[in-house]
Amino acid sequence: MDSQITLFLFAAIALILSPGQDTLYVITRGISQGKVAGMISALGVSLGIIFHTLFAALGLSVVLQSSALAFSAVKYVGAAYLIYLGIRTLLNRKEWALQTDRRQISSIVLLTQGFVSNLFNPKVALFFLAFLPQFVTPNAGSPALQMTVLGLVYTLLGAIWLSCVGYFAGSMGHWVGRNTTALGLLRWLTGSVLVGLGVRLALPEHR
Repeated sequence: MDSQITLFLFAAIALILSPGQDTLYVITRGISQGKVAGMISALGVSLGIIFHTLFAALGLSVVLQSSALAFSAVKYVGAAYLIYLGIRTLLNRKEWALQTDRRQISSIVLLTQGFVSNLFNPKVALFFLAFLPQFVTPNAGSPALQMTVLGLVYTLLGAIWLSCVGYFAGSMGHWVGRNTTALGLLRWLTGSVLVGLGVRLALPEHR
């Protein structure tokens, strides 16, 4: 159990620090509307992550408790999906382009937009359905409770990081947006982490 928690924390921090679409969204808002807007957008995105955590926990708990075969199947399919996401990230340049919008937007609208952008992103839903079950220990209690706790820890870590990104986006984001080399490095970092995590979790010793 302790090794699973350690692996989860390592994987969660690595993924959170590897910029993805949520990070790009928060940077975009920070560039366009300022530091406070970036932090509010980070909060909205984090609220969406909580929803996906609960959905994954409640939706998969019955499957994970039904049989050892189902448990292994979910883990292997999830690991394969993480590898797919990593390869797709490495090959897809279009999604890694910052878009700016100079209109001033209210805090409520920013919060709502951040929440909705995450909530209705099927890639985020699939990611959590693939990611959280990898760290569930069958004999350590309710899978739903385990995934909920893990998801909330992930959300907290992510909210802290995204808030920092949103705050510093006013200065950092402009440089990154103009520097295609930096965006390319970030894209390769994210893709490599996802592929590496998927491969590691698929190994027999981590079942």
